[in-house]
Amino acid sequence: MTRLSVNLNKVALLRNSRHLGIPSVPGMGAVALAAGARGITVHPRPDQRHIRPDDVAALSVLLRDWPDAEFNIEGNPFDNLMDYARRYRPHQCTLVPDSPDAFTSDHGWRFPDDLLRLSPVVSELHALGIRVSLFMDPDAAQMSGAAATGANRVELYTEAYANAFGTAAEQAVLDRYVAAARAATDAGLGINAGHDLNQSNLGRLLDAIPAIEEVSIGHALTAEALEMGMAATVRAYTGVTERPR
Repeated sequence: MTRLSVNLNKVALLRNSRHLGIPSVPGMGAVALAAGARGITVHPRPDQRHIRPDDVAALSVLLRDWPDAEFNIEGNPFDNLMDYARRYRPHQCTLVPDSPDAFTSDHGWRFPDDLLRLSPVVSELHALGIRVSLFMDPDAAQMSGAAATGANRVELYTEAYANAFGTAAEQAVLDRYVAAARAATDAGLGINAGHDLNQSNLGRLLDAIPAIEEVSIGHALTAEALEMGMAATVRAYTGVTERPR
């Protein structure tokens, strides 16, 4: 079974467009969890364009009522992520090498370039009792470097797969992800995935890589929830993530 973690960034982005406090970020998180989501993901950027510090605090409290669900905080450990990790002790931190002004996450860590600076961060997070996942491009040659940091998992950056889905390039691109996943497993790493995944392309990815333990989905899920409702959308996704493989 693959766990669905619902990314609430775009719910916060909509909320931030007015000063009315709606939609409620923890409220939508509660709806998602009640509908079967296995976790909540946030990426609190330094400019607070979507998730704000109060959201992280409120979600940390919410998740106390859902002991089987996980809290995943994403971000750059050399910007503001570590402050959240030390204060809230989420179940998982996903380390992402994006700049503060990045439009969205668009590349993974590179090794050996990032090894020396990431290793102490991973060690600190482990000392806090936090599982560590590294945001990685689908490059099999990079997985041993990711493992050398001491990280527990990698999150495969799936934009390339999403862009190729339904085109003549799909199989060749998917093969790269399969090879990267195999290399990660061989290096002792667990596998997560995320970015531009949706109801259409998710099943094909999970069928090809059944070892994926968690997918983090936000933009498409939030957009689909405008039509279907949050609860129905989460149930549709868990129908894909939790079907036998």
